[in-house]
Amino acid sequence: MDGREGVYVVDIDAVVDGSARRLIGEGRITGRILVHKAIIEYLYSEAKKGLSHGFTGLSELSRLINSSGEIVEVAVVDDETRYPRELSLDLVKKLVRDYAWKTGAALITSDKVQVEAARAMGIPVVSPAGARRGRLKLEEFFTDKTMSVHLKEGAPPLAKIGRPGKWAFVAISTEPLSRREVEEIAREVIEAASLQEDGFVEIDRPGSTIVQLHDYRIVITRPPLSEGWEITAVRPVVKLRLEDYNIPEKLLNRLMERAEGILIAGAPGMGKTTFAQALAEFYASRGKVVKTIESPRDMRLPPTVTQYSKNYADLGELHDILLLSRPDYTFYDELRSDEDFQLYVDLRLAGIGMVGVVHATTPIDAIQRFIRRVELGMIPSIIDTVIFINEGRVDKVYELSMTVKLPTGLREAELSRPVVEVKDFLTGELEYEIYTFGEQTMIVPVKEKGKNRARELEKRILKIIPDATVEVEDNIIIVKVPRYSPKLTARRVKRLRRLAEKAGYELRIVPF
Repeated sequence: MDGREGVYVVDIDAVVDGSARRLIGEGRITGRILVHKAIIEYLYSEAKKGLSHGFTGLSELSRLINSSGEIVEVAVVDDETRYPRELSLDLVKKLVRDYAWKTGAALITSDKVQVEAARAMGIPVVSPAGARRGRLKLEEFFTDKTMSVHLKEGAPPLAKIGRPGKWAFVAISTEPLSRREVEEIAREVIEAASLQEDGFVEIDRPGSTIVQLHDYRIVITRPPLSEGWEITAVRPVVKLRLEDYNIPEKLLNRLMERAEGILIAGAPGMGKTTFAQALAEFYASRGKVVKTIESPRDMRLPPTVTQYSKNYADLGELHDILLLSRPDYTFYDELRSDEDFQLYVDLRLAGIGMVGVVHATTPIDAIQRFIRRVELGMIPSIIDTVIFINEGRVDKVYELSMTVKLPTGLREAELSRPVVEVKDFLTGELEYEIYTFGEQTMIVPVKEKGKNRARELEKRILKIIPDATVEVEDNIIIVKVPRYSPKLTARRVKRLRRLAEKAGYELRIVPF
């Protein structure tokens, strides 16, 4: 049926996404539109739970009923069916489909499965031609340099302007937004997400909704979770390639040849996901099979990369899919819960290259997130490279390895034990040692500790030979003494050697 005068029954999806109202506006429908009472009951129960499509649906239904006039008459009908206490969406759609079949009315729906089911029953169907892609009210708050927009009822709209690491928080307008304005923007966003192919309602909980709509990641909160309606929309300002980061050739070679357990760490807003996106494209362009696990799916990647949402499958299902499909690299954006870390660990130990994105204020903090979750000896097998992003650039790179040694600062040979060494990848300098001492896991900053020990040793040497000059290079102490100094006696040299040996240094005395 193509929308000539007649009787129509509207499906719930055509109410929520606003397509029924638009069909009226386009003149494709004239006559009488029937709204099954089950739709109202279902939307009411969902709104009572605090779910967004309940609020959106009731708002759209109100607008649809108010559009009743000379061209279209809208009426609520009931077939006196006794509803269960908890109405399911499938039951509502069945009741609507059956009512259209019994009355001989046409069905208005934008659900492709409902279209096929109705046609199989011989029900005439009116369906919107396609998703309308107009400019959203939310998009009007963005400029080319806007990173994120923050809208809240009773407050002026605010925005972050700039780029990762260098931005300013500015007011877009001095006029505060009303609750009605924020609700309308939220309704429009959720409606667009249900209509457009690149739109997803990733999470819908009582009090909050997370939407991924083409380039925008949108978080909507409402009472009772928040004291008022609030919308936070984030959009990537720049899309970079790995070459744009000017990373050293040594690191580039490691990423191509050896790195298979990578952590990308950094503080919020520093560009972690942007770098992960560039690295994923880098691997995909070199013929690697790349997949991602995201929540929400906000990385903009080529079609060859499959992006999974952990909100639409449990982690056990994702585990099975990735083990069976065996990608070369899986990007996990972001690691938060114990289950996230466990999936990362399981897939990495199964031989899949893993790249995890994790919040951390320092590079060593990212490694600490794994320490209480896995055995210490497994960490280098799970993480071999840590890339710390600060202000949109690669700030620090660590490599991890396992060895058996006497930890720095300990003197008794019998205290040798397995030690995880954390080195600066570019300089090769040892910065941290991780080992167990008793029942406690120790994370010791070797570099700073070595400096403190060297300074203390220098003070003690100068007490023995005041006119000496002391230099420390690696594990060697160089003591420069005037050739004819009266302080340079055999007894004092013996004291210096005992002091250096006790501290674990080699002593060199250089007369000048």
